[in-house]
Amino acid sequence: MKKILIISLMAIAVIFSSCEKTEEMLVSPDEIEFTNFSDEVIPGQYIVIFESSGLKSAYKDKITADNVVLSRAEEIFNLQQIEMNEPELVYSAAFEGMAIKMSEAEAEKLAGAKGVAGVWPDIIVALGRWNTDPVDPPAQVVQYGVERTGYANYTGSSKAWIIDTGIDLDHPDLNVDQINGANFDTRVSSPDDDHGHGTHCAGVVGAIDNTIGVVGVAAGATVVPVKVLDKRGRGASSVIIAGIDYVAANAAPGDVANLSLGGGIYELTDLAVIALGAKGIYVALAAGNESEDAENHSPARAEGANLYTVSAMDINDNWASFSNFGDHVDYCAPGVNVFSTYKGGAFATMSGTSMAAPHVCGLLLLTNDNLTTDGYVNGDPDGNPDPIAHN
Repeated sequence: MKKILIISLMAIAVIFSSCEKTEEMLVSPDEIEFTNFSDEVIPGQYIVIFESSGLKSAYKDKITADNVVLSRAEEIFNLQQIEMNEPELVYSAAFEGMAIKMSEAEAEKLAGAKGVAGVWPDIIVALGRWNTDPVDPPAQVVQYGVERTGYANYTGSSKAWIIDTGIDLDHPDLNVDQINGANFDTRVSSPDDDHGHGTHCAGVVGAIDNTIGVVGVAAGATVVPVKVLDKRGRGASSVIIAGIDYVAANAAPGDVANLSLGGGIYELTDLAVIALGAKGIYVALAAGNESEDAENHSPARAEGANLYTVSAMDINDNWASFSNFGDHVDYCAPGVNVFSTYKGGAFATMSGTSMAAPHVCGLLLLTNDNLTTDGYVNGDPDGNPDPIAHN
């Protein structure tokens, strides 16, 4: 069994430029650099998923649940006479499983064992370079995307979990929950954003309404960093799934999660976000930037309770040429030349469905999943225009 997952950040960074509502907000090929990605398999590393034993509802403490998964894994490995290495990661909230090193022959043998749902190769995620021109905090502006979707100061207690490259922990325009944040990048010790993409998404969701920078859709909301990609935008499918599993274990019903990442069809990512939504977490998913049907991309293609896939448009409600489309898309939101928070206390402009998804994430938080729509995007290539998300 070999299933390869290709993951890329759904963002295209562009040089910052101010613009008025009347401008034709188009991104030319000279202004953008699409991210590249790798499907490099990690030699000898696999993701093993066990058949469900009801563990998710039996234990609220993830450490205890993880230990139960490990005990079960040891029993299965022993029955198959396979020496079990120390797992790299353990999953117990979204589903039961682990990432572990073993030989291909052992993986094939384990895949047929009783109690094993499947075994998948793990892969490296490698993002291409992009053009970004960060700027120091300007006087506060309400960017066009937030104006279009509607925004308000968030006064509730729910949180937005940003599964990404981390968040700038001391950004002056963000209310970051460092205590509940998580870091899955073994090269660093905290979920601080050393890349920029996660901080940008967080600002769209909940930048503070103050005197500097920008305003988020759910202004002032608490954003929680879940760092699954490193400073180069690299990680592994097993790590991204670990981030989703962490949120499934720690978020409360009514919280929201944003996943502005994705790639080719990969069943495990789909299953993980479906499990997250089933726990009462509202999940915004980027549709992708390949200009094709989102059916071919995970987790954009995932269908389940509380999952919302988001396409992108420009300042004039016109379809963003890079955006994926199709029946799996639920809403459209601004995703071209979006100005938001950035690493190092700075601000920057980016384009992509990565920027569209957090607009919807903020609306889900602000309205407790009761967002409305306001018109339809112009020029949807599938002929079935996506409704524009609105407060």
